[in-house]
Amino acid sequence: MRYTNSLSIVIPIYNDQEVIAELLRRLTAVVETIVPEYEIILVDDGSRDNSWAIMQEERAQRAHLRIARLSRNFGQQNAIAAGLSLTTKDLIVLMDSDLQDRPEDIPVLIDALLANEQATMAIAQWEERKDSRMKIAVSRLFQNVSNAITDIHTMPRLGIFRVMKKSVVEELRRFPEKTATAVSLLYFIGSKYVAVPLKRDARFAGKSGYNLKKMLALTFARIFSFSMFPIRIVTYMGAILCVGSMIAALALIIYKLVGNVVAGWTSMMVLMLFLFGLNFAFLGVLGEYIGRIFLETKQRPNFIIESVL
Repeated sequence: MRYTNSLSIVIPIYNDQEVIAELLRRLTAVVETIVPEYEIILVDDGSRDNSWAIMQEERAQRAHLRIARLSRNFGQQNAIAAGLSLTTKDLIVLMDSDLQDRPEDIPVLIDALLANEQATMAIAQWEERKDSRMKIAVSRLFQNVSNAITDIHTMPRLGIFRVMKKSVVEELRRFPEKTATAVSLLYFIGSKYVAVPLKRDARFAGKSGYNLKKMLALTFARIFSFSMFPIRIVTYMGAILCVGSMIAALALIIYKLVGNVVAGWTSMMVLMLFLFGLNFAFLGVLGEYIGRIFLETKQRPNFIIESVL
């Protein structure tokens, strides 16, 4: 099927030298047959291999390819935001670079988006994915925790792979936040979306840069940017500890009156139960929120584009 819409395809790149050529070959084969006008935007997120050199070689051969290089590694979510800021077409495709998101499924997502008049996004919902058990488990944990304690509620097994209308990206650009991720903000905006069941392939080549540390950082970014639950749970814990310390203090006083306790031990235990239990837990969570306020007030950019070809 051929569409009348123009298409921007945004793909963050990080140490993907083995994948770029095949990615562009498969992408071009698909989009040239379905839209009259398109652009492929690759954003190099500070790769340490030959990704940028390969991107330049491909750019010399492909008129529809735009490549951008960030000044350093800012992280996948910020690379996505950089790519979205460069889009100019009617529909925007967002996908990973490793070919787990299949270019051949782009028409399926476009069909689903255009078939639903109220939807502004069509998002891949993985029926099957060839990832490690740890990655799948962390993804499920991230989704469950997000739905339970934040203002963002999504359907299960949604991926980054999606097609969006231009209006969604324009709305996203109005958000000045520095600590919230681009994908989280896409959900927070409240854009109506349709989930499209798809299969996720195994990685074409190379090794994923998304380790446990980065996945947990993404989880914490969503929790502390879109939820007051952590600080509220600490408030509840503080109240419980206060009551518990009072009960413990009463018990220790009674024990001192009827037993033989070393002088000063009772007061020391009461202070330790109350102060250490309450203050350190509270300060840890409070520090997370204060830290994010600090980052927001500095108004530093989330990414710096060094060059665009």
